[in-house]
Amino acid sequence: MKFVDQARIRVVSGRGGRGCLSFRREPFVPKGGPDGGDGGKGGDVIIAGDSSMNTLLDCQYQQLYRARHGAHGKGKDMHGRSAPDLIINVPLGTVVIDEETGQVVAEIDTADARVIVAKGGRGGRGNARFATPRNRAPRRFEEGAPGEDRLLRLELKLIADVGLIGMPNSGKSTLISRVSAARPEIADYPFTTKVPALGVVRVDGGIDFVMADIPGLIENAHQGAGMGDRFLRHIERTRILLHLIDPSPYLTPGPLERFFIIMSELSLYSQDLLKKPMIVVITKMDLPENEAPAADLRSALRSRDLKVHQISAATGAGLKGLLGETALLLKGLRNQNG
Repeated sequence: MKFVDQARIRVVSGRGGRGCLSFRREPFVPKGGPDGGDGGKGGDVIIAGDSSMNTLLDCQYQQLYRARHGAHGKGKDMHGRSAPDLIINVPLGTVVIDEETGQVVAEIDTADARVIVAKGGRGGRGNARFATPRNRAPRRFEEGAPGEDRLLRLELKLIADVGLIGMPNSGKSTLISRVSAARPEIADYPFTTKVPALGVVRVDGGIDFVMADIPGLIENAHQGAGMGDRFLRHIERTRILLHLIDPSPYLTPGPLERFFIIMSELSLYSQDLLKKPMIVVITKMDLPENEAPAADLRSALRSRDLKVHQISAATGAGLKGLLGETALLLKGLRNQNG
C-alpha cells in the first residue's frame, strides 16, 4: 500500500431541515391549531482514529466529504429525521489543521478519538413551536441552519516507540529488516528509503516495541533539503532515538561531524527532539576498515556521556545488546508515564 502522510480535504456538514408551516385539518375538530413539526439536524463530519490504518491514502483520493442534510418537518407535529454523521477514519498520529487559519483542530492519538470538525446545522422550528395564548395560529417557521464548510490539512506523524535516524545509507533499513518483519527497500545508493517504515520488535523478556525507519536526513533538512522536514516530524512521536552512524573512513565529512550535522538538524527543527533519550549505534562493523574509525568515534561519543553500541546488522553482531538496552530504557519510560 502506498504511504501517504499529507492530505488536504474539504469537509461540509449537513444543513438543518426546514420547519413546517401547517394547521390541523381533521373532521370534528373545528378549531385545529398549528401542527408544523421541526426540521431534522444536519449531519456532523467527524474525524476518528483507526488503529488498523497507517496511511492517509484514502484522503488523497477522496478530497470532498459532504454530510447529508436533515429532513424537513411535516404536519401533524412530525419532526424531520436528523441526518447521520459522516465519519472519516484516519491513522493514529494524524494532526488536523485548519488550512485557512493554520490552527491545530485536533490530534488523533487513540483509537477511540472522535472529533467533530464540521458541525451540522440545527433544524428549523415548525409553527407549532410559536403558538402562544395570544397567537394561536402562528404562520412563523424557521429555515434550517446551514452547515459548516472547512478546508483541512491532515498531517500524519507516526507513533512509534523507537525511531531510527541518521544520514542516508547509515544502515537503518538493514537494521529494521533484521530485527522485525518490516521489509523496506535496501540498496547501496542514497535515499533508498523514501517513506517511513514501521516494524514490531520482540525482545527476550516479553517486551515488544514499534520501531520506525525514518528516511535519511542531511544538512538543512529542517529547511526541506533532501527528504526534508516532511520526515523530521515523524520523529516527534517517538520515545527513543537510535542514531545510526556509518564509521567508514571513505565518507566525507567524517563520522563525528556527520553525527553533529544530524543533531543540529534536530535542534533547528525542534528543541524538544534533543530531550528524547538517545542511543548512538555505530553500524557496519563487519567491514575491517571500519574498526579503527569506529573506535575513535566511540571514544569521542562516550566522552560526551552518550550511550554507544557497535553492531553489524548484516551478521547480527551486537544486536542483542542493543535491543536489550533499548527495551530496558523503553520499559523505564513506560513505567514513568504510567
